[in-house]
Amino acid sequence: MRRSLTAGAFSYLCMKKCAVRARKEEALCDGGNVVAHSGHPKRKGELAELAFMCKAVSMGFGVAKPYGDSEHFDFIVSSGRRLWRVQVKSCYKAGRDGYGVRACGNENCGLQVYTAKEVDVIVVYVVPENAWYVIPINAIRNRRSLYFHPGGTVRGVYQYEQYREAWHLMRERRGVKSK
Repeated sequence: MRRSLTAGAFSYLCMKKCAVRARKEEALCDGGNVVAHSGHPKRKGELAELAFMCKAVSMGFGVAKPYGDSEHFDFIVSSGRRLWRVQVKSCYKAGRDGYGVRACGNENCGLQVYTAKEVDVIVVYVVPENAWYVIPINAIRNRRSLYFHPGGTVRGVYQYEQYREAWHLMRERRGVKSK
């Protein structure tokens, strides 16, 4: 009898912990938009990836997630014409130079800058501004860090503004725009 009480208590505590965690995660997303500004960086990245999937699917793209996280890309996106290797990055807080993300792998991979052999597109989600940037890998030009200014800056730095909401880039094939 004691064993069944212990197992029952353990099950109850596990269910309670799962319910608390579910409520916490619920608060992190609001209608497909990520709204959390705190939490573990990996959790924030996962939420941004979920937001990306919602956004891409709602725009008619097919989305596939590779098994594990050994690849340099997070998703394979189908435009109906070709497949795109997509790396998703997100930022939650502006710094001195704007919203910044790294255009390279993590510390475990040696901080190597993404190349055209590994990734076709980097999609950046600036969470507080709900701004999406779809940047071809060739536009990165071996930069380790990218900075975004969705609201503009005093200096007028808009280096990546041309890629804001540029989902049409993934509908193109070999330089020919889709109609």
